[in-house]
Amino acid sequence: MKEKVQAVLDKIRPSLQADGGDVELVDVTPQGIVKVRLTGACKGCPMSQMTLKNGIERFLLKELPEIKGVEPAS
Repeated sequence: MKEKVQAVLDKIRPSLQADGGDVELVDVTPQGIVKVRLTGACKGCPMSQMTLKNGIERFLLKELPEIKGVEPAS
């Protein structure tokens, strides 16, 4: 499952990198929760939560219906 998620994140990555940010896959839980870490410009951006939910999570759920959600890694 981690490989599938990574492949989808690789599709999203160019958009984030265009704004000076990036996303790092930390884990995929057995319950289907994807844990990611936003890096670069995304790390401290006030819009990062919106990027996480409306961008990354929405795209992952569309591509991989077995995913239940996306959360920031602590």
